[in-house]
Amino acid sequence: MTNRPGIFPTFFLSGFECSTFLWKDKRRRNLTEETQHHRHAQQDYNILRELGIAVAREGIPWPMVDKGGQYDFSPIDPMIEAMRQTQILPIWDICHYGYPDDLDPFSENFVPRFANYCRAVARYVVTRLRGPYFFTPINEITFFSFCGGEWGWVAPYRTTREDRFKLRLRLCEAAIAGVKAIREVEPTARMVHIDPLVQVVAPRDRPDQIEAADHETYVDSFVAWDIISGKEHPELGGSPEILDIVGANNYSFGQMEYREQGPHQALEPGDDRVKPLCDLLRLVWERYRRPMIIGETSGLGHGRAAWLKDVMEESLAAVNEGIDLHGICLFPAVDMPDWHTGKWLNNGICDLVEGGGDLRRVQHAPMVEELRRWQRELNRVTVLDADPFSDPVDLQDVIEAAARLQKKPDQDWS
Repeated sequence: MTNRPGIFPTFFLSGFECSTFLWKDKRRRNLTEETQHHRHAQQDYNILRELGIAVAREGIPWPMVDKGGQYDFSPIDPMIEAMRQTQILPIWDICHYGYPDDLDPFSENFVPRFANYCRAVARYVVTRLRGPYFFTPINEITFFSFCGGEWGWVAPYRTTREDRFKLRLRLCEAAIAGVKAIREVEPTARMVHIDPLVQVVAPRDRPDQIEAADHETYVDSFVAWDIISGKEHPELGGSPEILDIVGANNYSFGQMEYREQGPHQALEPGDDRVKPLCDLLRLVWERYRRPMIIGETSGLGHGRAAWLKDVMEESLAAVNEGIDLHGICLFPAVDMPDWHTGKWLNNGICDLVEGGGDLRRVQHAPMVEELRRWQRELNRVTVLDADPFSDPVDLQDVIEAAARLQKKPDQDWS
């Protein structure tokens, strides 16, 4: 019997990079294939099971399964079978930066087409996997809107601030309609709406840009969640129940120096303008008061273990402040290529080693060792039970660990 049951069967979550955007060169990318996750699904899920992780963010490639409103979900069958074998719970990403070739997000049929697709997704997965059921209708609406609406990196290749605002509004409208469509099929389905934690500061020699930087930090980065929660544009049907669970992604490049044109400049480690992760989580919690997870986080290369240590200490400081944190998603489980250069980022729990056309999975030992240390510290399992669903996380263990360790927020990322 748990004192304070969590939402998920384990506190640590993971996931697989699954973007399906049309890139700058107008060619369709499929990161599930580029990482060979579609070929190694069983092995990838076995790794998570061995690591004591019972929840994984997994993508459904909308452009590949939706052919003019007719659906072929066979691309996710290997993942579903692996989930059955390992008893790992998916959080389904229904749109991860990609939509079908014959669809325009600015067209009138985008929202109903997405809602129909979400309804079909729900019907497919609930008949093949036991619950509970979790979905992310549209991943990182704020970032997607920048990429496709203002920077022109991905389709629909727009390049103005006005188009970014329009794209964000349309994606929010679609996400709300998608939640309602899913719950027509499965009323108990939970939603995790993912967006980045953002802090933007003005250049030291440009005090005239302080207002613009603050607007991005304290207003613009929250607009998508505000709409989905019903705080803004209530005519679209958002509500706290639609927002449900807030997934806040934490990467070092989320803290930036303002640039008038193009992406902002990431702050360097040691910059005195960096804000502690705990402070960023507090901003989200105080705004919505909804259950939270860190939806994605990872360091790079040899810094992965140190990054996990910092994220855990900041997260426990947040728990000590009363923030309702239900999990931390170590993302990705296996490495992914940089979108721009194609080089491996070395940001996963496992690196990918090329050889003979295959990508071999090699666990990054220092990160795994750090994960094990925190599992023990929080009284969490290090290997999954035969049935991970039988006993959800007791958040009281996490709360007591936070009280015992008394971690304090700081600006240090290492």
